Amino acid sequence: MTKDTTANKGLSLPFARIALILAALIALAAVVLAVTRSRSGIEETAASGGEGAGPVGDVGSMVAGLEKRLQDNPDDFKGWATLGWSYYNLGRYADATQAYAKATKLDPSNAEMWSALGEVQLLSGPGGVTPAAEASFRKALSIDPTDHRARYFLAVKKDQDGDHKGAIDDWIAILKDSPAGAPWEGPVRDLIAKVSAEHKIDVAGRVPPPSAPQQAASAAPTTGGDSVATAGIPGPSAADLKAATAMTPSQQDELARSMVARLAARLEQNPRDADRWIMLMRSRMMLNDPTGAREALARAKAVFKDDAGQIARFDEAAKTLGVER
Repeated sequence: MTKDTTANKGLSLPFARIALILAALIALAAVVLAVTRSRSGIEETAASGGEGAGPVGDVGSMVAGLEKRLQDNPDDFKGWATLGWSYYNLGRYADATQAYAKATKLDPSNAEMWSALGEVQLLSGPGGVTPAAEASFRKALSIDPTDHRARYFLAVKKDQDGDHKGAIDDWIAILKDSPAGAPWEGPVRDLIAKVSAEHKIDVAGRVPPPSAPQQAASAAPTTGGDSVATAGIPGPSAADLKAATAMTPSQQDELARSMVARLAARLEQNPRDADRWIMLMRSRMMLNDPTGAREALARAKAVFKDDAGQIARFDEAAKTLGVER
């Protein structure tokens, strides 16, 4: 499969970079629980990846081993799901799309695979919820109407299409049945506040109170004045994207850099977050900031100096993204 990296996408317009950064940061929060929930099964599969697979932390060897094994056993659903997850973590979204598409063909009744497919279709697109991603999210909901990732992004699609009230209704419904402390609670709450204020939609008495973990997060100070829960995610409303299109190139760059700065601030508060270090490297490369990406790599490796597996993962991600070491 062909590598899909931010370094070789040829994003010539600042707005294209903004769209990708928005999508990537949004998705990171929206699916963090699903990724965590899946890791035990994924690592088990990776560890049994055959002769070509190395230790779980050696992402490059793991991916090579999985690719080789799937050539010999193309009907291995768990292998394709693992490969999609691995490509996702390396920023190879087009490859992840192919892997997850194969997984959905092998198990078409698996809602989580359809939802994951929609996510990487979104990330590999031009920005916003594309028709292909929308179809995958709708398929996920036809199987599991409670899938939070699919519901979240379809609400974003409504907002994107001008149905702001419908989007708010859907986000409120998500908050009402989300588990306490869900990582998407802060970003969803922030979106409801922004969209309702901009379009003068009354939500008084409709938004459920924050769960205890979110109340604590809201009280914690951060660099940009945002809650800890939303510090890395600047609010993916259609209004943000529309506003960006009206900006000058320099203003667009400033917006993108401010979003990435908030992600970096989040990492200062919680440095033991390997996924966000990779996201920071990727985002800085999108902004043509190889020095910043290199600094993020060095900082990540210093934080995880006692974890050889994570260091190998950082090095592999850096290689894929074109970050010089």
